Amino acid sequence: MKAADEILELTDEFHQHPHEVYATLRKRGPIHRVRLEGVLGWMIVDHEVAKQAFVEPTISKKIGSPQGQAVMAEHGAEGRYNGAINDNMLFADPPQHTRLRSLVAKAFASRAIRDLGPRIEQIADALLDDLTTRESADLLDSYAFPVPISVICELLGVPDADKDEFRAWTAVLVDDSADIEERTSTGVRFFTYLTELIAERSQNPLDDLLSELIVAKDDNDRLDQQELISMLFLLLTAGHETSVNLIGNALHELLIDPRAADHLRADPSKIPGFIEETLRYQGPVHFGTARYTTAPITLGDQDIDAGEFIIISIAAANRDPKRFTEPDRFDPNHGDNRNIAFGHGIHYCIGAALARMEATIALTRLLARIPAMSLDTPAHELTWRNSLLIRGLTTLPVRLSTTTKNSAADGAHPLDEAWQPL
Repeated sequence: MKAADEILELTDEFHQHPHEVYATLRKRGPIHRVRLEGVLGWMIVDHEVAKQAFVEPTISKKIGSPQGQAVMAEHGAEGRYNGAINDNMLFADPPQHTRLRSLVAKAFASRAIRDLGPRIEQIADALLDDLTTRESADLLDSYAFPVPISVICELLGVPDADKDEFRAWTAVLVDDSADIEERTSTGVRFFTYLTELIAERSQNPLDDLLSELIVAKDDNDRLDQQELISMLFLLLTAGHETSVNLIGNALHELLIDPRAADHLRADPSKIPGFIEETLRYQGPVHFGTARYTTAPITLGDQDIDAGEFIIISIAAANRDPKRFTEPDRFDPNHGDNRNIAFGHGIHYCIGAALARMEATIALTRLLARIPAMSLDTPAHELTWRNSLLIRGLTTLPVRLSTTTKNSAADGAHPLDEAWQPL
């Protein structure tokens, strides 16, 4: 058991090489007291302890409550919660969470979600029409971002002209280096926009997800105005940011191992498995969102007082060697890949299936249309975002080719065995 006053200070460099830090920490135990981006808390790096924390009833997500706000202020996170846009099911406990999720689940089961596949293909192909005419591009800006933002904006009936504003807003709100004033003013602009959007759709309903959310009922219970605004914020930020970086991280893995792209082009049925391994190995969510203890608890043999932040490193848990064989090796043929990239328990991401669909289609269409591509900058010079929530690159510059390179002729490759059928 570690001393409670032992604090590991994690600098900005941690975001660039977190798994080196995690490998060291695991040797010392499953949970550690850390300070990261000014926030003090207990960071979990163990898969089983992470799952325990996800479902532990005395660990609360109600950071908007007086107790939650007091914990945030005491641990360096004051000002990081905006009740106007964050008062949603992500930051709720039962029974409030149960009620909100039930209402939202009805909308997510609608035809607007089920029939998305062909439309995602159309969006991807339109972007690829442009990319196939270019010799180089930033795949984050040109592809990984516009696919999911187009999908979520169409689902919610957001005009195309507003997509860039949405990207700018969400980039600020998930950037832990942004100052409080910037985050607050951005939140106000976002809140105002969403209020006007809900008012317009209430008057003129369409066949879209927002209209479904407005009319969703459970025993005559509906989302009120504030809950609708907060839910839209959740869908537009957590929803599209997760998909953007899942696609981006998957493309990154393809680019640092060109043979992987050859294998997937030869057998596209393996793409869902590749996406699943990306979720485990380099998932788009680094840490779970804020939680705090409401009573003394023991996690990973560590006694923790009430009123402490619990920071679940999903990235670390998904590379726990006690859970996964050779966890630091990207193996798209993992036999047992029950990762927790989308969380665990009652807060499991309600949009996980949509994110997987978007990423699978995005890779399938790109590999079919782009015969060859390579990084346009050394892999070690790529930078990762400074974010407690998002694990994703800042840019992904590539060179694109209209002719196929026969890399299969370049000799044996160490991943060949991993691509053999199970």
